[in-house]
Amino acid sequence: MDVARLRQWVTLGALSIALVHVVFPGLAIDAVALVLVIVAVVPWLAPLFKSLQLPGGWKVEFQDLQKVAAKADDAGLLSPPVSPEPEYAFQSVADRDPNLALAGLRIELEKRLVRLAEAHDIGTHMQGMARLLRELARRGILSEDEESVLSDLVHLLNAAVHGASVDPRATEWAMDVGPQLIQSFEEKLAQ
Repeated sequence: MDVARLRQWVTLGALSIALVHVVFPGLAIDAVALVLVIVAVVPWLAPLFKSLQLPGGWKVEFQDLQKVAAKADDAGLLSPPVSPEPEYAFQSVADRDPNLALAGLRIELEKRLVRLAEAHDIGTHMQGMARLLRELARRGILSEDEESVLSDLVHLLNAAVHGASVDPRATEWAMDVGPQLIQSFEEKLAQ
């Protein structure tokens, strides 16, 4: 279902609830019912929001990762999916510590970027990933699209490293897309 159609259904649903409330003003909606309605609707609204902060410190942020994955695929940065068995350390901790998993993905990507830079005689001492990405793009080793995708991704992974709330779907994304990105860099290094 496309986003426009989803918005229409949500609007119709909300108007229907409002109509029921007007027709039956004595019908009481308690907090439990309201929370259950919200829980039922939120998964369907995921394409519509970037971030949602709920009471109790819950934070939902997923669209940024989806956008980065789509851009990475368009830029040709994703290799075909690799085996489902954990190959990297970040995959083995994903269930226990999502922030650590995303930090591990960042480390694995940075290792490959450093090796790629060194293979092209680019000094890597005292360079952050952003500067390294710009230099790789400036020299034509990465395309502008690849640099853009990786810059967006590094920004998101850095947020996880610095303790930002991590949506469980972000961890799933890292487990699916991360190994493909790493494999893509391994292929670039083999050339």
